[in-house]
Amino acid sequence: MKIEVLPTKTEMAAASADRAAAAIRAAVEARGRAHVIAATGASQFEFLDALVRRPGVDWARTVFFHLDEYVGLPATHPASFRRYLRERIVERVHPAAFHFIEGDAPDIKGEVERVNALIRAQGIDIAFVGIGENGHLAFNDPPADFETDEPYIVVALDEACRRQQLGEGWFPRLEDVPARAVSMSIRQVMKSHEIVAVVPDARKAQAVHDCLEGPVSPQHPASILQRHPRTTIYLDELAAALLTLRG
Repeated sequence: MKIEVLPTKTEMAAASADRAAAAIRAAVEARGRAHVIAATGASQFEFLDALVRRPGVDWARTVFFHLDEYVGLPATHPASFRRYLRERIVERVHPAAFHFIEGDAPDIKGEVERVNALIRAQGIDIAFVGIGENGHLAFNDPPADFETDEPYIVVALDEACRRQQLGEGWFPRLEDVPARAVSMSIRQVMKSHEIVAVVPDARKAQAVHDCLEGPVSPQHPASILQRHPRTTIYLDELAAALLTLRG
């Protein structure tokens, strides 16, 4: 795991986009196609905007997988991660494929089995992730399941996670935030050849400290990234404010 601290959110987005674009180009050159996991949320806005502007990326040779999605939320909802990713990736660069999680599928168990079968067939070249205010990785809230080998699982969202979604403006009331989601599992995220974590803002500082300088623990789910040899954590100065170790 490597930590990169940039002075501003804009510089953080540019540096992380450079790294992600380089990884995609390398995968396409080596194997003819890049398999990518895409995250969502307010933390990814500037990063994704910078990434899709990077030159020399053959987006027609990329295949994307969805990191997580709310259970029961239609794709038309303003907080839908499918909507977010269509607007910020699919409609801008037109990848070869984007395997979305249909969180409002009538048979959610069957939907999980469907996406599990799809991702099991592929190695993932690079995953984009964030770190939640409660330390979650994807929607694996504490205490996270570090043991399951299932690629995607249905999880319950804790109150801290749901309040983060409310605070970011995705929902008008806490009771409107879904209580469950389909999330990529911890072990599946860790199978990625490379991970780029983009974590801006002061509200993430405590979680960043706990996950990057504390022990690896299900109570701090993103702490597992300490054990991934090709993870780079990109922080702005506000998110890095409580760290004692950098670089």
